[in-house]
Amino acid sequence: MAELNGTDRVLIAGTGMAGAQCALALRQGGFRGTVALVGDEPHRPYDRPPLSKDVLLGKSDSTAFDIDWEQLGVELLLGRRATGLEPGVLHTDAGPLAHDALVIATGAEAVTLPAAAGTRMLRTLDDALALRADLTPGTRIALVGAGWIGAETATVARQLGCHVTVVEAGPAPLPGALPAELGALMARWYADAGVDLRCGTGVAAVEPAGLLLADGSRIDADHVVVGIGARPATRWLAGSGVALDAAGAVLVDERLRTGAPGVWAAGDCTSYPSHRSGTRLTVQHWDHALQSGAAAAASLLGSDTPYDPVPYFWSEQFGRMVQYAGRHADADELLWRGSPEEPSWSVLWLRGGAAVALLAVDRPRDLNQAKRLIERGTPLDRARAADPAVPLKAAAA
Repeated sequence: MAELNGTDRVLIAGTGMAGAQCALALRQGGFRGTVALVGDEPHRPYDRPPLSKDVLLGKSDSTAFDIDWEQLGVELLLGRRATGLEPGVLHTDAGPLAHDALVIATGAEAVTLPAAAGTRMLRTLDDALALRADLTPGTRIALVGAGWIGAETATVARQLGCHVTVVEAGPAPLPGALPAELGALMARWYADAGVDLRCGTGVAAVEPAGLLLADGSRIDADHVVVGIGARPATRWLAGSGVALDAAGAVLVDERLRTGAPGVWAAGDCTSYPSHRSGTRLTVQHWDHALQSGAAAAASLLGSDTPYDPVPYFWSEQFGRMVQYAGRHADADELLWRGSPEEPSWSVLWLRGGAAVALLAVDRPRDLNQAKRLIERGTPLDRARAADPAVPLKAAAA
């Protein structure tokens, strides 16, 4: 425990997956000092992926982690919003909190439309409960943004009998996340589910009766839901001395340490160096929050292991499990495993003959094997890798 020698009190700013996992890992790693989770929501730490599934569907009212925080010896300081930071002191709207070490895990906050009063979003448990009340049979829902959260929300809204229109400024669903030609394939899923998808136009204004689009058309809606992305929730760090990148993410080293003494960061709000990718990454997905929370705790406890996992995320939409691993930005080759006309298929990206990313639709075995190949940088036999009947692990050159 070299890093925590002489440390009596660790504060973790953020009660999401990254913060909760960090607190749990500190205790599991043998730290006996004070650990406190500080969060701006009144709820006990909870999981976010079920918000767009079980909570919206009415199957659950809570997604709290099944952890006995009191027995674990972790303080929960809830309903306290971080407002600033100076050496040894976290400032909140309920007063200052002294610490010997701090982990910044405040996650990300939803990007909103200008002058969009009265719109809904889906980021917190309270957001999900409020939106659930709107999703009644026959209700007209306008969703702004055909990203991951937009697709999941549209899926549930249709299941609940709503009339759904999705507006996307990009040329196809998932702009920025996937090449347009792949996003265009997913546009069929919207049509098959009875969702009116309108791509290539933005929102000019939110009106009492719905949306005015940039192309001059209007969408009549009883409720408007905005899902156009998220940004690091780090504006409270202004003037703190903690360095941020241009997008507001906290700059950390390979051990998730910031440049400020005694301050680490984990989860959606971080920008970390990835040797595998050759660049810094900001990843806003559940798996990264889980792994980086544990890695920050390990770093506090003295571990020298660099943090550089294969990025991974999944989405359940329109009756399909969509999974992605790696990073395809610098790929020089694309291989299809199967056809998009089939119920399940995968796309594999290569660089220099080795796998760097994979998108799988209802092919979890491809995903699991690809993650290991990407992690190891294994060269592949292209012909075998492109044959969906051949397990990916058997395609190693």
